[in-house]
Amino acid sequence: MNEEIIIAGFGGQGVLSMGMTLAYAGMVEDKEVIWMPSYGPEMRGGTANCIVVVSDDKVSSPIINKFDTTIILNQPSMDKFESAVKPGGNIVYEANNVMNPPTRDDAKVFKIPAAEEAKKLNNPRTMNMIILGAFLAVKPIIEISSILEALKKVLPKRHHHLIPLNEKALRLGMELVGKD
Repeated sequence: MNEEIIIAGFGGQGVLSMGMTLAYAGMVEDKEVIWMPSYGPEMRGGTANCIVVVSDDKVSSPIINKFDTTIILNQPSMDKFESAVKPGGNIVYEANNVMNPPTRDDAKVFKIPAAEEAKKLNNPRTMNMIILGAFLAVKPIIEISSILEALKKVLPKRHHHLIPLNEKALRLGMELVGKD
């Protein structure tokens, strides 16, 4: 197994923490991982993306131009990265923040209303975990238990009480795949 992923959106949407969580979860499972963040000078509101590779084998290079999966959280990122998914790959995107859905007919597309569902959980910040859960339903490369273990490393200790809510968000995201 070798999964090459790009996660993209605005700063403040949890793009980098989603990627970091996925990478840490890969390490929990003794997989080879790469997490390569990229963001503009504005942390909140500016664009952010990260490349994550999770593999059973050594990863030769973090420089990737075409991805197995793109996880897209806003329209500018859709405009930039829709073409970056390999033919036969996956586009998982946040339904409320993308006005122009992907037009690729050679990729599998998953429209996830994560922002709307996060509001129903009374915590808009769970949007990234809902999207991550949707991705894991599409590509079950990591166990949920490993994601929860990784959250203990990614989240500051003062936020560990939110791990059960994040688990609920992950599982909700998994349920949303295929519902349209």
